[in-house]
Order: sequence, then structure tokens, then C-alpha cells
Amino acid sequence: MKIIRFEDSAGHIQTGALQPDGAALRLEGDIFGKFVPTRRKLAVAKLLCPVVPTAILCIGLNYRRHAAETKAPLPEYPVLFLKNPSSVQNPDDPIELPRHLASSQVDYEAELAVVIGKRAKNVRAARALDYVLGFTAANDVSARDWQVRWGGSQWCRGKSFDTFCPLGPALVTPEELGDPQALAIETRVNGRILQQSNTADMIFKVPELIEFLSGSTTLLPGTVILTGTPEGVGMARRPPRWLVAGDNVEIQIEKIGVLRNPVIEEKP
Repeated sequence: MKIIRFEDSAGHIQTGALQPDGAALRLEGDIFGKFVPTRRKLAVAKLLCPVVPTAILCIGLNYRRHAAETKAPLPEYPVLFLKNPSSVQNPDDPIELPRHLASSQVDYEAELAVVIGKRAKNVRAARALDYVLGFTAANDVSARDWQVRWGGSQWCRGKSFDTFCPLGPALVTPEELGDPQALAIETRVNGRILQQSNTADMIFKVPELIEFLSGSTTLLPGTVILTGTPEGVGMARRPPRWLVAGDNVEIQIEKIGVLRNPVIEEKP
């Protein structure tokens, strides 16, 4: 099933099962509990991020070729950082380049996102996928100047500006997605392919990440895990390729779809 959050023609927020014609069958119940699709078909007036996160846990340096392009050694343990949940952005809504705390080095990062569906603590990798509600695409937008130079050696400042975590377009359930380690992943900016890889290149696979992140730590339903980005990020290019107003960014992941966002400047 592909689950979407959306506004219907009356402006009400709904959750539904995406249909081939772009409409949705309204879901009844709680997606973090028991839910079923009804026969009530609704038009999608505006697509929203598929989940409102309780937390956003992010993994750095989790693709071998990305580690190589940044000349970083392969990590012994997953590299964890956080994004502010208020950084979430809807599909088709803009990524805003910060202007109050100004950045001139805003980067794109295509990522497979995992959404936890039930409380998870000390989960073994062999059972980890039992705790997953679904998978979606994410863009871990990053202000590299704030991440590297002005963030006090922490990444959170450069990763947590408003609109810096687009999610979507749909939440694909595990039985429909299949193997999360066999998905083509790509970033296009203005139609040009800048990242092109496969989730098979991950250093730590999805079940291993859930085992690590749930160790002595409760993952609440609605926790979103960003699993790292492949090679081709803007900061590693020569010259660097930073996002500018007027760009259009597309993150595409096999079996999930395309997450599109235009780029604008933050309004004063």
C-alpha cells in the first residue's frame, strides 16, 4: 500500500491509500495502530508530507562511495545527528534558502527514510522490519557553512532550518516495497542527474540502523530515520554545486516515487 496525507477539496486533512488515477481511498483508524481503507474515494487537492514526525534521526556517511568522495574513513558505528521536526516540508512546497541566519552553501541529499510504526526498544536486527510502518523519500537539505564552520562542531544547526526536510510523496508499506537494500536512488536538479546510486551501497543496512538506534533508547511511533545519502552531493563537486533560488530539486527512489521541491529565498 502507498499511504498519503493530503488535503481534500474541502481543505480537510485526510489519510488515504493512493490509487493509480491519483485519487485516494480514505483510511479509517490510526496508521500507528489499526487502520483499513474504506470505499470512500477522495480527490487529492494538495499532497502533504506522509507523516508528521515525532523525531527525525539521521545517519551520516552511510554510503561507501559518499564516504570516499568526502575522504572520510568508514565509520565503526552509525554516525547519528538530529534534525528539528519543524524542518519537515511537503512535496511540491519550496525549500527556503536561509537569509536571517544566512547561508550561501545549501546542499541537497537524497535519502531513503524509514518510519517507525510502533514503540521500539532494544530491537534485534532480525526483527527490525516488524517495527517499520513504511518507507518514503527524503531530502536532507544541509547548509554546509553552518554545518561545518559555524555550528560549534555539531551538525544540527546546518541541518534544521525550516523546510530542510522534504518528505514524500508517499509512505510505502514494507510488503509493497520489498527489500530496502535494492532500490535505485537519484537526485536531479533542473533535470540534471547529480546523484545516482543504489541503497545496496549502504554501510549499515536498515535493520542494523534500527537495532543501533533503539539500543537503550525508545523509538516512538512516527520516528523518521534518514538512512544517509549517496555520492554526488554539491559540496563534493568541483566547483561545488550549491542550490540557488529558481532551482527545482527532484529526489527519486525506486518503488516510492518522485519528491519534488522548488527552491526560493527565505522571505524577510
